[in-house]
Amino acid sequence: MPPLYLIDASIYIFQAHFSPHSQEWSTRSEDRSAFVGFARFLLRFLRTSQLRHAAPMAVAFDESLQTGFRHRLYPAYKSNRVLPDDNLARQLRACAQLCTAVGVPAFASQEYEADDIIGTLSARWRALSPPESATIVVVSRDKDLSQLLQGPDDRLWDFYGGIRKSRQDIFDHTGIWPEQFPCFMGLTGDSIDCIPGVPGIGPVAARALLQRYADLDSVLANIDHVPDLDIRGARRCASLLQTHQQQALLSRTLATIIQQVPSHECFADLAKPDLMPRPPDIHAFEELMSNMEIPSHEVRRLLTQLEAIAAGGATPDT
Repeated sequence: MPPLYLIDASIYIFQAHFSPHSQEWSTRSEDRSAFVGFARFLLRFLRTSQLRHAAPMAVAFDESLQTGFRHRLYPAYKSNRVLPDDNLARQLRACAQLCTAVGVPAFASQEYEADDIIGTLSARWRALSPPESATIVVVSRDKDLSQLLQGPDDRLWDFYGGIRKSRQDIFDHTGIWPEQFPCFMGLTGDSIDCIPGVPGIGPVAARALLQRYADLDSVLANIDHVPDLDIRGARRCASLLQTHQQQALLSRTLATIIQQVPSHECFADLAKPDLMPRPPDIHAFEELMSNMEIPSHEVRRLLTQLEAIAAGGATPDT
């Protein structure tokens, strides 16, 4: 049985948007790099997977910029992110419409992030599948999503990098298990997402603490024993933990992927067939390309790939 592929759309949209090497323009010279880049990625993914009609999959989008529950818990969360301008917002909407035209299920929420949608879909998939076949592949290079890897066959797939990481790979590289990542960021914080953590505790000390104690709760419950650990600055670590306990717990909450997003937020109760791709709608695809004013040569290139996918064939990886 094939795994469930869960695609983190933002990674590929913004990679294309900010890349100086893949600038794309509409027929009216408006930037379309994000939309065209995501379209190229999605079609390439569908060709590469060679499971277009057999593998369940879903794409998760971020629509909770500055509106989600994490911002209410901690207003500074991701405060370094610039909201999309009108043109980029239009491209983001078009990327979601593209998924519909191509036939791939797509989900988004104003309250929860794409990571939470991916986490919830993975949890529901495991609940609906026999244990031996409840495998997921998260298509992203965002290390935060590694916390969802539970089984030995689960993978975090950096698609463009061609790297697939298992639970063991994550441990071998970082020294902690995937499920410990929220606790790790509870201790160290994360400057990318403006998660504060415990000021003064860095990755080396956090890793050592989590190798000694399984999770943040155990670390905090054993603060009195931390000074005796073979960690450089162990006494100072204990003092910092004592001072910033609540901030550490808040940071862990911010870093924890929700796996029980309420159905009304972005999808109805899911059964497996709801995650199976459907035949593409060529007319809707062409209409979307026209609305986005994509040059005809790029439309032909993308359409050739989509038609080959619909026919169950392969096209050159261009």
